[in-house]
Order: sequence, then structure tokens, then C-alpha cells
Amino acid sequence: MAGEADPSRRTNEQAAAEQVAAELYEALAAGDRERLDVVLHPEFEGTTAQGMPFGLGGVYHGPDSMWREFWGRIAQHYRARAVPREFLWSDDGRLSVVGRYHGKARAGGGVLDAEFIHTLTFVQGRIVRLAQLTDTGRWHEALKPESGLRAVEFDVADGIAVLRLNRPQQRNAIDPAMADDLYEVAQRCVVADDVRALVLLGNGPVFTVGGDIEVFADTDPDSLATTLRRMVTPYHEALRIFNELPVPIVTGAHGAVGGGGLGMLYCADIALAAEGTKFATGFTALGLSGDGSTSWYLPRLVGLRRAQEMYFGRVLNATQASEWGLVSEVVPEDRLEPATLERAEKLAAGPTRAYGEIRRLLHDSAAATLPQQLNAEIESITRTGGTADAAQAVRSFLSKTKPTFEGR
Repeated sequence: MAGEADPSRRTNEQAAAEQVAAELYEALAAGDRERLDVVLHPEFEGTTAQGMPFGLGGVYHGPDSMWREFWGRIAQHYRARAVPREFLWSDDGRLSVVGRYHGKARAGGGVLDAEFIHTLTFVQGRIVRLAQLTDTGRWHEALKPESGLRAVEFDVADGIAVLRLNRPQQRNAIDPAMADDLYEVAQRCVVADDVRALVLLGNGPVFTVGGDIEVFADTDPDSLATTLRRMVTPYHEALRIFNELPVPIVTGAHGAVGGGGLGMLYCADIALAAEGTKFATGFTALGLSGDGSTSWYLPRLVGLRRAQEMYFGRVLNATQASEWGLVSEVVPEDRLEPATLERAEKLAAGPTRAYGEIRRLLHDSAAATLPQQLNAEIESITRTGGTADAAQAVRSFLSKTKPTFEGR
């Protein structure tokens, strides 16, 4: 009947508009300007929340202004993604998108987790208006240095996560605070979608001497067993998580690596050591049996007899550690950090999905039979064969060009 709305037509229009909205968020996540130009109307106007950091709240006229002056500047200060959760239609035909911004601030800032409501207006199937509401306080809070870490430093930039042991005055001895921090960082690495490689370094004169003897000395002898369990448990959880991360790990060790601190050497795929670095288990000197996954990794890396030598007191220098297979390479001390970061940058630019599968295959191989490992390889190569990185690499090989890997 004339004058009445066609419910099915309106529903189809809504579905099409919701698809355009979804494409908006996908384009923003990928930084795809061309896709944004498709979904945004030439007369687009964006209104952002007053109180946004850096004076970013206001009105932006045109897609180019919104891209350069708002979304571009956001990307300079945050690694954030808008994740829509719900689409709600109003009686006047506007679409409200409810969701959350997830990410973190750059330059050592904290986590960003802020709700948003975007009200979208459509003309000719394209977005002509976007009005943003969000908790601007959360945006400001994320800019503050990340809280909660007492004994390590942690930052992610350009796909590379860098963890630094940070008790230099105590020679980076592992105490309960450091054990807790390592567990916290490991959990952050699991949920971070922007990490493509992890670097482990130590501030001060040595990488780590292992467990903090002062903690042991200050503990009542009757409580030492409880203290050890309290400290070793989160540390071992951190090592387990690092071992299972689907990204390569590079450790740069200097000065000394002792006791349970060897665990941060074991979980690395590439372990570099500065000239002059000493390696020792040191457990028996304290009347302890050892931790840090040493009893599992050491005989697999250096062989049973050599593992026994180290457990019963032998100290290795950097050259011996390399010859025994404990580290990958020895570098001059002044080149350790640059070399470590360079290796991580190269790995981060590679096919990280394939690296993650390789890590899993190698770690699981020790406990697998040959038939089990062959089956695991079939499943793994099938998964990697379905990635965009594999398709890109094949095309590049045929065209004799260098592939660009995106980790997907």
C-alpha cells in the first residue's frame, strides 16, 4: 500500500549497512585507506569525543581529514583496535555500534580498554556521519607508564616485545616480585595480537645470577620450602607460557647466567651470549636440586654427561657454552643488544605463523614417537599451507620477488 514502509526492504538495507560498518572496522584495523574511501561518503563528517588526549576531540570534515588528523594521530600514540560488539538501529534510521577499543599506548604506556558507541548515518549505502562516544579517561590512563611491574621492564614496538630483567643492583637475582612479573608479562604476550617476536635481555652487569640468595637467607629455615614453592611456581608458569608462545624468542645474555635463570636461555629459539659470559647451575652449592626447567632442557641441549658436569659444579665460558650447544652464537659484548634486536627484527618480518608451528613441532618431538611426529607434521604443514603468508611466498617465488609476510 502506498505510504507504508516495506519491512523486508528495510531489513535488507539494514543488513547492507551493517556490512558496510563491519568493513569500516576491518579497514581501520588493517590501516587500509583504499577500503575506507569505499565505505566513507565523500561528504563524510566525523565528530569525536571531547576530552580525547592530544586535543583530538572535535569535528573532522571529509574522509581525508578524519584519516590524517584523527585516525592517523591515534595510530601515532596507540596500538588500538575498535572491536564492535552490537549493532542497534534507532527509529530515525541511524545505526549505533557498541563495542570496545582494545590495545595499548605506545612508548611504554599501559593497556587501553575503553567502551565506545559510534552512531553512523548512511547516504547511498556509505557512511556520511560518525559520532563517537567513549570513556576518554581510559585513553588518558593508558598513556601513563604501565603499572604493576616491579622487577622487569616490558614494551612492545613494531611487533617486537622486549622484556628486560630489571634488578641490576641485585644482579637480576630472581625474587618473588620478579617471578610474579615474569608470569604477568607472559600472560600479556599471550593476549597481545601485535607481538611477532619476543626479546629477553637483562639490565646491569649480568643477565641473571638465578634465585635471590638474600631471600633464602632472610627466610626462616622452617619456611624455606614454602618460600621456594611460592617463588618457583609462577616462574615456571612463565617459562611454560614462553615455551608455548607461537612467536620466536631471542635471548641476549651477558655477564653471567646462573641457576634457574638458565630457564630464560632454554625457552629461546636463538640464544646469543656476549664474550666473557659465564654459565653455571649453582644449585648444589646451596644444597638445592634445581629449577628453571634445567633437568629437562640441559640434557637435551648438551647431552646427559655434560649436563651432569654442569649440575655437579662445572662453569662454562661463552665459547664453551657455544661449543656445547647451550647458546647459538657468541658476539662482542658491545654488540650483544644490537645483535639480539636485529635477529628479532628479522624474525618478526618473517612467516611467524610458520615459526609458531615449528616451535611446537620441535618442542613436542622429544616426547613423540616417529609416527606421532609424522602425523603432527602433516597437520602443521596443512595449517601453514592455508595461510596468506604461504600463498604470498609461493607467488613471490614464482615471480622472483621478495615476499612480505604479515603473520596470517
